[in-house]
Amino acid sequence: MYRAEIPQIGAATAWREAARGFLAKNVPPDQILWGDDSASPDLFGADAAKPPSGQVKVPRSFVSMADKVVWHRDPSRFARLYAFLWRLRSDRAHMQDRGDADLSVLRRMEKNVSRCQHKMKAFVRFREIGEPDAARRSFAAWFEPSHHTVEPTADFFVRRFADMDWRILTPDVSAIFEGGKLRFEPGQPRPELPDDASEQLWVTYFRNIFNPARLKVQAMQSEMPKKYWKNMPEAAAIPDLIANAPARAREMAEAAPTLPPLRAERIQANLPEANPHWQAPGGDLPSAISACTRCPLHKPATQAVAGEGPQSAELMFVGEQPGDHEDLVGRPFVGPAGQLFDLLMAEAGLKREEAFVTNAVKHFKFLPRGRKRLHQKPSQDEIATCNPWLRAEIALVQPRLIVAMGASAAHALLGSGKAITDRRGRVEWRTDGLPVLITLHPSFLLRLSDAVAVKQARADMLADLRRAADWIAG
Repeated sequence: MYRAEIPQIGAATAWREAARGFLAKNVPPDQILWGDDSASPDLFGADAAKPPSGQVKVPRSFVSMADKVVWHRDPSRFARLYAFLWRLRSDRAHMQDRGDADLSVLRRMEKNVSRCQHKMKAFVRFREIGEPDAARRSFAAWFEPSHHTVEPTADFFVRRFADMDWRILTPDVSAIFEGGKLRFEPGQPRPELPDDASEQLWVTYFRNIFNPARLKVQAMQSEMPKKYWKNMPEAAAIPDLIANAPARAREMAEAAPTLPPLRAERIQANLPEANPHWQAPGGDLPSAISACTRCPLHKPATQAVAGEGPQSAELMFVGEQPGDHEDLVGRPFVGPAGQLFDLLMAEAGLKREEAFVTNAVKHFKFLPRGRKRLHQKPSQDEIATCNPWLRAEIALVQPRLIVAMGASAAHALLGSGKAITDRRGRVEWRTDGLPVLITLHPSFLLRLSDAVAVKQARADMLADLRRAADWIAG
């Protein structure tokens, strides 16, 4: 039975040397008792001379992980590392096995040490202990880390505070930096450190950067655990800041500026132009729609397609957008979907020439594929951009009932195009008081391939058109 004592100072180097020597002698993990030199001796262990050094090749990822884990406070860390290293001799792929239970424990230890190092960098508070006018000013700090992270973190403080002498005192190991040289000494009890004249400035700064409107106590305590508060001067202000946070947040809201920022002013200035209310004579509306360049859809399209029908129509039909045929001809619903629409209108007892027919979007949106132009559904932004024209047509015609055919039309008229198959046949009301009957779009029927589904969809749409006819007749 072998015994390896790992000192607190220089633990990483000592463990590597011991592990390399045990591997060279082919000593299995169950034959080694690991401990640190501050632990009580194991009564069942047999001391052995330090094993000879040897060359052992291991993955770099293991070396990086081990350099963290050796500083963990768990007494089993050395044994766990060696046991896993023993397994790596036969299969180095263990380092990539995320389901390996032993590796999972080591990775968790590695993460805990890294977190402890982060806390040390953030929460060490120095107090001046030397003469302010000395050639090199001298400072000291008391810190109580969760793990043995003073030694691996000391280089951070050397780089950051190289122009002064300092010491970080802890219960386990203390780091001393004097005259540009770093050394480590055993830990000591907490000393009496003088108050720092700049601490009040630090507390004032902390109070001023504290944002009560964004306070989340649990998240704050997770990032700044309460165990560190007693050594941080600004922590004395935290209870008061938390208690007064709701009142301060209300004061901030009430004191917020009332004038809009410059960007908001520009948006408001352009709002009338972006959302016109048609004021010109009705005969000028189709011409205005034809000249529209409000969105990029006008560039690839042949022309804008305005609605058509008598201005005295009691019934208005709104589809999605012009199709390929409509884009070329310049009239709504003249393609295959329009032909089916005419047949269903006649079957329902309606006359197309007595209704006003239009679309939510006035330009054809498509994707070119060779000589074909494949229909693309308009986006919500495109529907919103074109909506002022639809509102102008509604104001011009003033129908008694609007029939929304498909999701895009329902979105343009009612603000939602969801669940059309569930909402079809239902009359919903716009904010301006106009009733809207929701039904399917004729192109939906043309896209169906199942004969039974086509028959059912045709019957549903025909029933909706008949209801529209009854509404107007009543």
